Amino acid sequence: MSEPQSGAPARRGLSPGAVTAALVTPAYLWLTVAIFLPLVAMLVFSFLTAAPFGNRAVSFTGAHYLVFYNRPYLVEVALRSLALGAWTTGICALIGLPAALALSRAFRGRTREVLFFLVILPFWTNGLVRVFSWTMVLRENGILDDLIRTVWAGAPSIGILYSYPAIVVGLVHAYLPYMILTCYLSVVAIDDEILEAARSLGARAPVVFGKIVLPLAAPGLIAGSVLIFVPVIGSFMEPRILGGTAGVTIGTVIEDQFTQAFNWPLGSALSFIMLAVVLVVFAVFSRALRGRLTLS
Repeated sequence: MSEPQSGAPARRGLSPGAVTAALVTPAYLWLTVAIFLPLVAMLVFSFLTAAPFGNRAVSFTGAHYLVFYNRPYLVEVALRSLALGAWTTGICALIGLPAALALSRAFRGRTREVLFFLVILPFWTNGLVRVFSWTMVLRENGILDDLIRTVWAGAPSIGILYSYPAIVVGLVHAYLPYMILTCYLSVVAIDDEILEAARSLGARAPVVFGKIVLPLAAPGLIAGSVLIFVPVIGSFMEPRILGGTAGVTIGTVIEDQFTQAFNWPLGSALSFIMLAVVLVVFAVFSRALRGRLTLS
């Protein structure tokens, strides 16, 4: 075996820091271009007297942020939107966590693959098509009414189209996969030996779920809640199509400012106000949830 030449420079690989920087730089560049720069532009718009287009004189003002507090109906609409986000997130959690548990524990092989396919199937269709399909199901004398009357001929119509529950149904259908997938990633990582040890010590199923499964699944629940609550607060397509006159949310108000009134500064200001409210709500919620699960 030949000896390495004494004068040859030693080969050095990239340092871990350089490798990490090379891997994350493209992602952060994309986030900067696609998210942060538009947010900065919208923040600037929110302090302008008018959109900086055309020949209109533009100056800086903070009056658009005061409009939210000077118009009580906007506060009412914002609270309604927060309630809509809470209802949608709560229902998704109640359905998503048990579904994730079933996928991780009760099913194996091809059956699990088929169920996962059904979970992600809504992502394969256009969101507008999904919403309009619900109008055929929820309207009076629609598909749901026909199914009920097949079983009970004299059943009254339960069509809920153009109502608050119809909006919740459409939003749960759209965002439930996020909760199932995030909860599944947390639940599937739970060691079976921990559960078996708890059962062998006499713990019943509710105790095992409350003391072991729920705390360990908390990261998935929190991640799923963030992925659902934030976009639901600003949603406008489902409330507008499924809610009718009951579908006025902060998302529809903001959309109207951009597309109907062409008041971009006010729409931007309302967007940032809701962003601040959502951040505060999640800071309080996440801290309280983590503390409660830790104590349990």
